[in-house]
Amino acid sequence: MLVAQPPKLLSCRLLEQIEPTLGKALGCAERHVSVGLVTCDQDDSLYAALDHATKFADVDVVYAKSFYAGSAHASGPFSGEILGALAGPNPDEVKEGLWALRQALTSRIHFVTLEGTSAPAFFPHVIEETGRYLAPLAGVPVGSPLAYLIAPPTEAMIGLDAALKSANVRLLKFFGPPTETNFAGGYLGGSVADVHAAARAFSDAVVSVIRAPMAGLVRPERERR
Repeated sequence: MLVAQPPKLLSCRLLEQIEPTLGKALGCAERHVSVGLVTCDQDDSLYAALDHATKFADVDVVYAKSFYAGSAHASGPFSGEILGALAGPNPDEVKEGLWALRQALTSRIHFVTLEGTSAPAFFPHVIEETGRYLAPLAGVPVGSPLAYLIAPPTEAMIGLDAALKSANVRLLKFFGPPTETNFAGGYLGGSVADVHAAARAFSDAVVSVIRAPMAGLVRPERERR
Protein backbone atom coordinates (compact mmCIF):
# COMPACT_ATOMS: atom_id res chain seq x y z
CA MET A 1 0.00 0.00 0.00
CA LEU A 2 1.27 3.45 -0.89
CA VAL A 3 1.12 6.10 1.81
CA ALA A 4 1.53 9.85 1.43
CA GLN A 5 4.56 11.71 2.70
CA PRO A 6 3.23 15.25 3.10
CA PRO A 7 5.72 18.03 2.33
CA LYS A 8 6.61 20.68 4.87
CA LEU A 9 6.85 24.37 4.10
CA LEU A 10 9.86 25.44 6.14
CA SER A 11 9.83 29.18 5.48
CA CYS A 12 7.56 31.67 3.73
CA ARG A 13 8.44 35.37 3.64
CA LEU A 14 7.12 38.29 1.63
CA LEU A 15 9.14 41.19 0.25
CA GLU A 16 6.43 43.76 -0.47
CA GLN A 17 8.79 45.89 -2.55
CA ILE A 18 11.95 44.09 -3.53
CA GLU A 19 15.13 46.08 -4.06
CA PRO A 20 15.42 46.38 -7.87
CA THR A 21 18.92 44.98 -8.36
CA LEU A 22 18.12 41.96 -6.19
CA GLY A 23 14.87 41.47 -8.06
CA LYS A 24 16.69 41.53 -11.38
CA ALA A 25 19.21 39.00 -10.07
CA LEU A 26 16.35 36.67 -9.07
CA GLY A 27 14.80 36.96 -12.51
CA CYS A 28 12.07 39.52 -11.89
CA ALA A 29 10.65 41.43 -14.83
CA GLU A 30 9.93 45.16 -14.77
CA ARG A 31 6.32 44.54 -13.74
CA HIS A 32 7.33 42.57 -10.66
CA VAL A 33 7.27 44.62 -7.47
CA SER A 34 6.64 42.06 -4.74
CA VAL A 35 8.29 38.68 -4.17
CA GLY A 36 7.35 35.72 -1.97
CA LEU A 37 10.15 33.36 -0.95
CA VAL A 38 9.43 29.78 0.14
CA THR A 39 11.48 26.74 1.12
CA CYS A 40 10.21 23.18 1.39
CA ASP A 41 11.56 19.75 2.27
CA GLN A 42 10.36 18.25 -1.07
CA ASP A 43 11.65 19.93 -4.20
CA ASP A 44 9.32 18.34 -6.77
CA SER A 45 6.27 18.97 -4.62
CA LEU A 46 7.18 22.65 -4.45
CA TYR A 47 7.81 22.87 -8.22
CA ALA A 48 4.28 21.55 -8.76
CA ALA A 49 2.85 23.87 -6.11
CA LEU A 50 4.58 26.89 -7.64
CA ASP A 51 2.94 25.99 -10.95
CA HIS A 52 -0.41 25.67 -9.15
CA ALA A 53 -0.02 29.20 -7.75
CA THR A 54 0.18 30.69 -11.24
CA LYS A 55 -3.37 29.46 -11.90
CA PHE A 56 -4.82 31.39 -8.96
CA ALA A 57 -3.00 34.72 -8.91
CA ASP A 58 -1.19 37.16 -11.16
CA VAL A 59 2.21 35.80 -10.22
CA ASP A 60 5.19 34.33 -12.04
CA VAL A 61 7.75 31.82 -10.83
CA VAL A 62 10.97 33.81 -11.17
CA TYR A 63 13.27 31.48 -9.26
CA ALA A 64 13.12 27.80 -8.31
CA LYS A 65 16.19 25.65 -7.65
CA SER A 66 16.87 22.43 -5.80
CA PHE A 67 19.71 22.16 -3.32
CA TYR A 68 22.49 19.62 -3.62
CA ALA A 69 22.12 16.32 -1.74
CA GLY A 70 18.53 16.97 -0.64
CA SER A 71 16.86 18.03 2.59
CA ALA A 72 18.77 15.51 4.71
CA HIS A 73 21.87 17.63 4.11
CA ALA A 74 20.27 21.08 4.26
CA SER A 75 22.33 24.14 5.14
CA GLY A 76 19.98 25.09 7.97
CA PRO A 77 16.67 24.22 9.67
CA PHE A 78 14.64 26.37 7.27
CA SER A 79 16.48 25.48 4.05
CA GLY A 80 14.94 22.16 3.08
CA GLU A 81 15.46 20.98 -0.47
CA ILE A 82 14.49 23.98 -2.60
CA LEU A 83 14.06 27.74 -2.71
CA GLY A 84 11.21 29.11 -4.81
CA ALA A 85 10.19 32.68 -5.54
CA LEU A 86 6.83 34.00 -6.73
CA ALA A 87 6.79 37.56 -8.07
CA GLY A 88 3.85 39.80 -8.83
CA PRO A 89 2.82 43.42 -9.41
CA ASN A 90 1.73 43.98 -5.80
CA PRO A 91 1.76 42.28 -2.38
CA ASP A 92 -1.87 41.13 -2.58
CA GLU A 93 -1.29 39.07 -5.72
CA VAL A 94 1.78 37.42 -4.20
CA LYS A 95 -0.12 36.70 -0.98
CA GLU A 96 -2.84 34.97 -3.01
CA GLY A 97 -0.23 32.95 -4.86
CA LEU A 98 1.49 31.88 -1.66
CA TRP A 99 -1.82 30.85 -0.10
CA ALA A 100 -2.76 28.78 -3.17
CA LEU A 101 0.68 27.16 -3.04
CA ARG A 102 0.24 26.30 0.62
CA GLN A 103 -3.23 24.83 0.08
CA ALA A 104 -1.97 22.64 -2.76
CA LEU A 105 0.92 21.33 -0.69
CA THR A 106 -1.30 20.44 2.24
CA SER A 107 -4.06 18.77 0.25
CA ARG A 108 -2.93 17.25 -3.04
CA ILE A 109 0.79 17.40 -3.83
CA HIS A 110 3.14 14.97 -2.08
CA PHE A 111 5.60 12.11 -2.46
CA VAL A 112 4.49 8.58 -1.62
CA THR A 113 6.26 5.58 -0.14
CA LEU A 114 5.53 1.89 0.18
CA GLU A 115 4.08 1.24 3.60
CA GLY A 116 6.15 -0.94 5.89
CA THR A 117 9.44 -0.44 4.05
CA SER A 118 12.47 1.81 4.38
CA ALA A 119 12.53 2.45 0.62
CA PRO A 120 12.91 6.04 -0.58
CA ALA A 121 9.78 7.96 -1.50
CA PHE A 122 8.82 8.73 -5.10
CA PHE A 123 6.57 11.18 -6.94
CA PRO A 124 3.89 9.82 -9.34
CA HIS A 125 2.05 13.13 -9.65
CA VAL A 126 -0.54 14.13 -12.26
CA ILE A 127 -1.34 17.73 -13.14
CA GLU A 128 -4.56 17.75 -15.14
CA GLU A 129 -4.10 21.39 -16.20
CA THR A 130 -0.61 22.88 -16.13
CA GLY A 131 -0.08 26.47 -15.11
CA ARG A 132 2.17 29.13 -16.57
CA TYR A 133 5.34 27.76 -14.97
CA LEU A 134 5.56 24.06 -15.84
CA ALA A 135 3.85 24.25 -19.25
CA PRO A 136 6.72 26.11 -20.97
CA LEU A 137 9.29 23.92 -19.21
CA ALA A 138 7.54 20.86 -20.64
CA GLY A 139 7.05 22.48 -24.04
CA VAL A 140 3.25 22.23 -24.02
CA PRO A 141 0.43 24.81 -24.06
CA VAL A 142 -0.77 26.15 -20.72
CA GLY A 143 -3.59 23.93 -19.46
CA SER A 144 -2.16 20.71 -20.91
CA PRO A 145 -2.19 17.52 -18.79
CA LEU A 146 1.15 16.38 -17.40
CA ALA A 147 2.46 13.34 -15.57
CA TYR A 148 5.30 14.49 -13.31
CA LEU A 149 7.20 11.30 -12.43
CA ILE A 150 10.23 11.21 -10.12
CA ALA A 151 12.01 8.40 -8.25
CA PRO A 152 15.53 7.20 -7.35
CA PRO A 153 17.64 6.33 -10.42
CA THR A 154 16.88 2.64 -11.09
CA GLU A 155 13.27 2.96 -10.00
CA ALA A 156 12.85 5.99 -12.27
CA MET A 157 14.22 4.24 -15.37
CA ILE A 158 12.09 1.13 -14.86
CA GLY A 159 9.11 3.31 -14.02
CA LEU A 160 9.44 5.61 -17.03
CA ASP A 161 9.75 2.63 -19.36
CA ALA A 162 6.55 1.14 -17.97
CA ALA A 163 4.74 4.49 -18.06
CA LEU A 164 5.64 5.14 -21.70
CA LYS A 165 4.47 1.66 -22.71
CA SER A 166 1.22 1.84 -20.74
CA ALA A 167 -0.63 4.61 -22.54
CA ASN A 168 -0.58 7.06 -25.42
CA VAL A 169 1.92 9.41 -23.78
CA ARG A 170 5.18 10.98 -24.87
CA LEU A 171 8.31 11.91 -22.96
CA LEU A 172 8.44 15.70 -22.87
CA LYS A 173 11.43 16.16 -20.60
CA PHE A 174 13.90 13.70 -19.11
CA PHE A 175 15.73 14.23 -15.82
CA GLY A 176 18.66 11.84 -15.97
CA PRO A 177 20.68 11.05 -12.88
CA PRO A 178 22.45 12.60 -11.19
CA THR A 179 20.22 15.55 -10.42
CA GLU A 180 20.85 17.86 -7.46
CA THR A 181 19.02 15.43 -5.17
CA ASN A 182 20.19 12.29 -7.05
CA PHE A 183 16.66 11.36 -8.12
CA ALA A 184 15.55 11.06 -11.76
CA GLY A 185 12.41 11.03 -13.87
CA GLY A 186 10.55 13.08 -16.40
CA TYR A 187 7.46 14.89 -17.65
CA LEU A 188 5.03 12.87 -19.78
CA GLY A 189 2.29 14.42 -21.90
CA GLY A 190 -0.99 13.07 -23.23
CA SER A 191 -4.69 13.15 -22.48
CA VAL A 192 -5.89 13.34 -18.87
CA ALA A 193 -6.80 9.65 -18.92
CA ASP A 194 -3.48 8.67 -20.46
CA VAL A 195 -1.28 10.61 -18.03
CA HIS A 196 -3.21 9.08 -15.12
CA ALA A 197 -2.64 5.61 -16.61
CA ALA A 198 1.05 6.40 -17.07
CA ALA A 199 1.39 7.54 -13.46
CA ARG A 200 -0.24 4.33 -12.22
CA ALA A 201 2.10 2.22 -14.35
CA PHE A 202 5.05 4.23 -13.07
CA SER A 203 3.99 3.58 -9.46
CA ASP A 204 3.52 -0.14 -10.06
CA ALA A 205 6.94 -0.43 -11.69
CA VAL A 206 8.68 1.50 -8.90
CA VAL A 207 7.07 -0.77 -6.32
CA SER A 208 8.27 -3.81 -8.28
CA VAL A 209 11.85 -2.55 -8.00
CA ILE A 210 11.47 -1.88 -4.29
CA ARG A 211 10.22 -5.43 -3.75
CA ALA A 212 12.74 -7.14 -6.03
CA PRO A 213 15.75 -4.91 -6.75
CA MET A 214 17.89 -7.81 -8.04
CA ALA A 215 15.23 -9.43 -10.23
CA GLY A 216 17.22 -8.79 -13.40
CA LEU A 217 20.12 -10.98 -12.30
CA VAL A 218 19.21 -14.43 -13.62
CA ARG A 219 21.61 -17.23 -14.45
CA PRO A 220 21.55 -17.60 -18.26
CA GLU A 221 20.95 -20.99 -19.84
CA ARG A 222 24.29 -20.62 -21.62
CA GLU A 223 27.23 -19.18 -19.71
CA ARG A 224 30.43 -17.77 -21.16
CA ARG A 225 33.58 -18.90 -19.41
